[in-house]
Amino acid sequence: MVPPDQPVTRPVIRPVTPHVPLGQHPAPTHTIAHLSDPHLLADGALQYDAVDPEAGLRTALERLRRLPHAPDALVFTGDLADEAEPSAYVRLREVVEPVAADLGAQVVWVMGNHDERSTYSRLLFDEESDAPQDRTYDVRGLRVVALDTSVPGYHHGEVTDDQLHWLAGVLAEPAPHGTLLALHHPPIPVPMLRAAEIIELADQHRLAEVVAGTDVRSILGGHFHFSTYSTFAGIPVSVASASCYTSDPAPLGRFVSGVDGHQAITMVHVYDDRVVQTVVPLGDAPEVSGVLPTVTAQLEALSAEERRELLSRKDSAFNRGELAEELGRW
Repeated sequence: MVPPDQPVTRPVIRPVTPHVPLGQHPAPTHTIAHLSDPHLLADGALQYDAVDPEAGLRTALERLRRLPHAPDALVFTGDLADEAEPSAYVRLREVVEPVAADLGAQVVWVMGNHDERSTYSRLLFDEESDAPQDRTYDVRGLRVVALDTSVPGYHHGEVTDDQLHWLAGVLAEPAPHGTLLALHHPPIPVPMLRAAEIIELADQHRLAEVVAGTDVRSILGGHFHFSTYSTFAGIPVSVASASCYTSDPAPLGRFVSGVDGHQAITMVHVYDDRVVQTVVPLGDAPEVSGVLPTVTAQLEALSAEERRELLSRKDSAFNRGELAEELGRW
């Protein structure tokens, strides 16, 4: 992970030519980076005297610079500050906003159960408010709705009648590319983390009645500290892991086990007819094989038939290792 005092300064690598699909599907219309639960603490403090949440956040942001599609937005689904300390929100902006600007990405903040509305609204939006922090964002025609499911003084989630009425009004008019609903408490079962059942989103059927049949294409959540997937009212749900510590879904002799490992973010690629979610682990692993990025332009210059013969045919020169120098393989 990147040390907390070391700025993320690597240049953004962008393709110099438009994306040329190498398969049958077009490029996505939108790319969204889904990050969750950074749990920043003031003054570089550690969680459980072991985990550096700022280092985890920096590592997550550094990962975004490696991706083939620069994200259009960074969506943070809650628990931004572990103890809702004002300086933690200030530091959050100092770390995230310069990277987002470099990437050309909007930042979407979502309230979590560890956040406090008054501090959150004042330091992230320059507003004084104790009301639910519900907002909409226009990401090149893709609508992102940040829904505040927090309950003051509690860790479980709720959505009030007023919020449901507001959400129904927002969704009454479809967006050009549809809607992503971002909230902290995912409206799904959690069979791998029984403790989370106690602090889940309450009365989920009421939210289902509002989103069913609308243009909501995917629901993004956090809260559980591990990646998981489901559906809700016929809508795909994707829960991103945390960038700080994670929950072990298969602990040994524990009801709940928080571990310093398996941190990840989720990339959301939106197409005209579908949404693709991909888990991106934050920790580096030893590479055992690789192909240099210079191969991309060479493959794009070939026809679809030539690419298939070169890479798919088992006895091709590439798969026999005879084109290593030409295609940058090592």
